[in-house]
Amino acid sequence: MGVLNGRQLTLYLDRAADNAPVAGAQIALEIAGVQHQAQAQDDTYGVTLAEPPKPGVLPVTATVTTGAELDLLAGELDLQEDAHADGAAHSHAWPAPAGWAAAGLAALAALIAIGRRLAARRQRPTGAAA
Repeated sequence: MGVLNGRQLTLYLDRAADNAPVAGAQIALEIAGVQHQAQAQDDTYGVTLAEPPKPGVLPVTATVTTGAELDLLAGELDLQEDAHADGAAHSHAWPAPAGWAAAGLAALAALIAIGRRLAARRQRPTGAAA
């Protein structure tokens, strides 16, 4: 598994049996035809790419060597174009929630007023005094 942050790719290599990190592995990584050698960093491995990958599906092949074991892993890196690349993050800010809150309070006030009128009608005496 890996995490891409700009040009920095962090790889996590764990044993399938107990999910323990694998230390001392050699990882050769090929992304879209470009070779990279991962460097050990504590319990992870890191690769610094020459430039951030472009959006799209990129083929990835990893050759992992630990001692006498050799594993060849193949997959794809599917990068989607950032919908908020212009920096304008979508947010509701205050107008929508404030509008809903005001409408809720208005409805509550109307229900209270109706309830008071109904209660007042019930308490009025009907008929003449003796």
